[in-house]
Amino acid sequence: MTASENPDLKIAQAHTLKPIGEIAEKAGIPEDALIHYGKHIAKVDMKKIGEPKEPAKLVLVSALSPTPAGEGKSTTTVGLADAFSLKGKNTMVALREPALGPIMGVKGGATGGGYAQVVPMENINLHFTGDFHAIQIANNTLAALVDNSIHQGNPLNIDPRRVQWKRVVDVNDRELRNIVVGLGGPAQGVPREDGFDIVVASEIMAVLCLATDLKDLEKRISDIVVAYNYDREPVTVRELEVQGAITLLLKDALNPNLVQTLGGTPALVHGGPFANIAHGCNTMIATNLARSLGDIAVTEAGFGSDLGGEKFMDIKSRFGDFGPDAVVIVATVRALKMHGGVKKDDLNTENVDALLEGTSNLRKHVENVRKFGVEPVIALNRFPNDTEKEIKAALDWAEENGFKAALSEVWAKGGEGALELADQVLKAIDEPVKFAPIYDTEDGIENAIETIAKEIYGASEVQYVGSAPAALRRLKKNGWDKMPVCMAKTQYSFSDDPTKLGAPEGHVLHIRDLIPKLGAGFVVALTGDVMTMPGLPKQPAALRMGLDDNGEAFGLF
Repeated sequence: MTASENPDLKIAQAHTLKPIGEIAEKAGIPEDALIHYGKHIAKVDMKKIGEPKEPAKLVLVSALSPTPAGEGKSTTTVGLADAFSLKGKNTMVALREPALGPIMGVKGGATGGGYAQVVPMENINLHFTGDFHAIQIANNTLAALVDNSIHQGNPLNIDPRRVQWKRVVDVNDRELRNIVVGLGGPAQGVPREDGFDIVVASEIMAVLCLATDLKDLEKRISDIVVAYNYDREPVTVRELEVQGAITLLLKDALNPNLVQTLGGTPALVHGGPFANIAHGCNTMIATNLARSLGDIAVTEAGFGSDLGGEKFMDIKSRFGDFGPDAVVIVATVRALKMHGGVKKDDLNTENVDALLEGTSNLRKHVENVRKFGVEPVIALNRFPNDTEKEIKAALDWAEENGFKAALSEVWAKGGEGALELADQVLKAIDEPVKFAPIYDTEDGIENAIETIAKEIYGASEVQYVGSAPAALRRLKKNGWDKMPVCMAKTQYSFSDDPTKLGAPEGHVLHIRDLIPKLGAGFVVALTGDVMTMPGLPKQPAALRMGLDDNGEAFGLF
């Protein structure tokens, strides 16, 4: 494959980008606040940003339960922001950074698509400003310091069997899930079982994405639990006395990255925790900066509203003391048909009956968002193989049920393809919102889990299996049971079983472990078979990537 055979990359490469200084001026960011990474990328030095003005209206873009290829949530987010810009609104968009592991695995890229992209897409998808590398190095430096403390006399009495802190790498590498370290004799360290996570699952990523400034970042790093000692008491980074060094490695990564959309809308692309194994939102700093600069700030949360959307509203909004003024739920004809029973290989065949059957999933997502006090808008993201009959059936269903909905054609038309959607969202923004998280942390972690399981997932009960009962006792013993919960769950189903599509009810949610993330300020609840180190598929996207004779990238999409 060459760049000319890949429409997304071809469109991005053909676009003439504006100098980043021009984009910054449009956003109201002073020139002396820019740390340039070439002509079209800059970090924003937050020390040079003045006092925030009245916060902008905040639009959160989420989705229904996706198919394996995704439903174009980032594409819709970018296109909607460009539509607002076309309507004369001072708009900022805030997105997550792509992770290299999934790019080389399934995604092939994560900067939107068609005429609704953030650019330069090659740079953003490949290394960008080095934020993920900084997180990886900070995480692994901390791992080395933990092991060194054990090796050098173990002054903190760390039990090597209870080291919690794993190393990370930005590669989907199943071989590293479970390993043994420290082999080779006394000089090589203390042998113990260990394993790697992917970078986006690191607590350092979550900490960076929830920190409000350098002081808050260092405080959160100090609170991280890295191990337990022989008395089963937690050992934190503060006790290792290395929080300063780890913060030092992250000082530049904490500054948000400024780029642009194809429509010239300023875009902050910063941070990137997964939504099925972490909280799935871009950094608090980028969101707050976007809110302080524009009339409208558009942001997204990973996967469906049951994952990133719920975590945005129950975790990020709680910590940030804000809530969305409007929520967009991205849906597609193909996802509706899959939830209606159509196999992946048959999704290009017209099937209105299956589509209508699959609206059960979309209905549940709409109902879930309403539980937070926000009336959502459905964006039906058009794909080339959608038929007019299928599109009409989906939009008619929404109208008949009293749901706000509009067709989105941003892949083919950019912002012009979301003008009707923008009108719907602007109407939603003007309506009163009574936003609130769906649980009170003071009621305890069990209540939080049960509320999410029953209210958001449609489960009938929660069962604690495997390591979870002991972990729950440990949480209570240490007083950690009144933090928000970050559910690690498959993105493909409301249940913990990815094969249960549609809107299953009465299922049992199985919690197999509870992992305190004191730096991030939440507890991760592991369900089902969700892993913190993904593997590569049989035909990874990396097989189609490379450079042509002119040194231009191909294979990204």
